[in-house]
Amino acid sequence: MSVKSKNIILKVLVIIIILLPVASWSGCKKQARCGCGKDVVNTIDSMLIDHSTITFTAGGGSAYFQIGYNTYYFCNALEMYPKYTSMNNDDQMLLSGDLFWECQYLMNSSNNYYTRYYKVYNIQVTLMAPYLYGKK
Repeated sequence: MSVKSKNIILKVLVIIIILLPVASWSGCKKQARCGCGKDVVNTIDSMLIDHSTITFTAGGGSAYFQIGYNTYYFCNALEMYPKYTSMNNDDQMLLSGDLFWECQYLMNSSNNYYTRYYKVYNIQVTLMAPYLYGKK
């Protein structure tokens, strides 16, 4: 093999080594947007919860509930407050809605060890209805 052909092969290898990482890079990963009405993380469909699980502030300005290690803050607490107060305290209810990341949680999740175990969401409630199985 001649010196000239070795130089050509070496140059081609250098170009491949430089261009291969550039060609394989797919760009930045889009970070999820937080807050109500942004990027939907998940949808809850007819989750059965106890009436007493939900905590509303006086006047229904805000509301939240916890299931396991996860916390859910209502996006539309004022809208759901009349439905909540019309139910009995010992009732169970069906709850549906879209989940979004809660902004404070999302900002702290990258540098906090405990966010592996608990999640904090905003929920846009679309259904809050009494669960009347076996009741009249």
